[in-house]
Amino acid sequence: MIDEGFYQSTYTGTKSFSQTDIQTANATGFGAAADDYAERGIDLNEQLIMNKPATFFFRMNGDAMQEAGIYPGDILIVDRSIKVASGKIVVASVNGDLVVRYFKQTMNKLWLEPANNRLGNISLDEFTEYKPWGIVTCVVHIIDPTLSAFNMPNKRKK
Repeated sequence: MIDEGFYQSTYTGTKSFSQTDIQTANATGFGAAADDYAERGIDLNEQLIMNKPATFFFRMNGDAMQEAGIYPGDILIVDRSIKVASGKIVVASVNGDLVVRYFKQTMNKLWLEPANNRLGNISLDEFTEYKPWGIVTCVVHIIDPTLSAFNMPNKRKK
């Protein structure tokens, strides 16, 4: 025999059950026809972050990578679990300063290359204190000046 309770509606008639307990209910108590076709929202964490514990956000503070589309004030998503390889954009500590540059490697030479013709390459030789910190995977570029003003790092939130 088939269980009769399986085919009953969710509402059982108790006074403790409210309309908010039915997520798709509208003011009349019935779900909207479009609810069957509703899509889940886009979660930027799912879309942009591959390894959550190793991912950090940085704010770009210079114009060294502007020809690569990274401008001052942009937010960089940096993954520390990705291996450094030639051609990748790296956040690195060079002589105690954090820099964002292309990592370049040939057979016997390493250097960091900016995406700005005004700046020169940083040669990584035995006298340079170099430590790669992470690989830039994404750039968030804010367009609306209202949001830019809202996200200013020096703004005090009350």
